[in-house]
Amino acid sequence: MLHYLQELFQALDVVLLLDAVLRVAAVLLCLTVHETCHGLVAYALGDPTAKSMHRLSMNPLHHIDWFGLFMMLAAGFGWAKPVPVDPRYFKKPKEGMALTALAGPVSNFLLAFLLIFISKMIYLYAPYTVVLDAIFTFCLYTAAPLSIGLGLFNLIPIPPLDGSKVVAVLLPDRAYGTLMRYERYGMLLLLALSFLGISGGFISGAIAQVYEAMFNLIY
Repeated sequence: MLHYLQELFQALDVVLLLDAVLRVAAVLLCLTVHETCHGLVAYALGDPTAKSMHRLSMNPLHHIDWFGLFMMLAAGFGWAKPVPVDPRYFKKPKEGMALTALAGPVSNFLLAFLLIFISKMIYLYAPYTVVLDAIFTFCLYTAAPLSIGLGLFNLIPIPPLDGSKVVAVLLPDRAYGTLMRYERYGMLLLLALSFLGISGGFISGAIAQVYEAMFNLIY
């Protein structure tokens, strides 16, 4: 039995296995930061809903939607469980929803900036080791395309993405209510756009531009 397990381990491509583990870790980090920051801003604005449901946590298990995680890994388009928000707690519901929604993409851009900065420190000052090289690669991969891509994608003004709630603050109350009622159909539209590859080129170009701007600012 031990001999069989040794042969099985030798047959595994360790590099591919490590790459898969780091990819999953990167996706979980980006999604967890995104959703936690939604909840933190909502809580700061007076809504305790996310806190009462244990969503103000960096534990990814509190935020995972397993199908959304699979889609993120397989197609580069996915989602976590939405943080519950009750706008009735906000003094100004539409503005509160907009700020809460904006917190997710902003957190992803800040995370990307931090990871690019860490990669710079490793590149400039750290001696080469296998571990540091893996951290360097993880930082850059997580920054772009994942964290920047997640931030940009969520700014698209199609419900239920965060961008729709940010834009909705400019709408009259009746139009705002109509937009929120059709959230469920927006997800079907986004899935269709993703599978057809219609939005891929635009998002990829935007990711490259934001990454270059951050890179030049730091370097």
